[in-house]
Amino acid sequence: MTTTENTDPPVTAFLLVKTTPEWLALTPRERLEAFTTQVVPAIEAKTSGVRSRFYDTEFYSARVTDVWVWEADDHRAYQLLIDALRETPFWDRYFEIVDLLVGTENGYARTYGFEDVATIAT
Repeated sequence: MTTTENTDPPVTAFLLVKTTPEWLALTPRERLEAFTTQVVPAIEAKTSGVRSRFYDTEFYSARVTDVWVWEADDHRAYQLLIDALRETPFWDRYFEIVDLLVGTENGYARTYGFEDVATIAT
């Protein structure tokens, strides 16, 4: 049996967001509950093949308080992710979406047939 390997690179999205007063009025426990009961189920119902990481930046920036990094297996999973997020209060109610940067890792290398270039500090 022959299988076809998906050679499309994952899609990575950097959502630059700013907290709203409504979000900050919640206690830390209420914030966690809101995420686990409103965001996670919405994403799980709409798509699969997505992963997330969250970075606090309010210590260094007044314009962007957090960076959400989402990785999706493909463009369809990414589109479904954004649709799911937009249907939750996290999109423009608890957080203002300041900017959305989407790309694929080492896209230039795939385009030109180069090996990926990365640095490793030892």
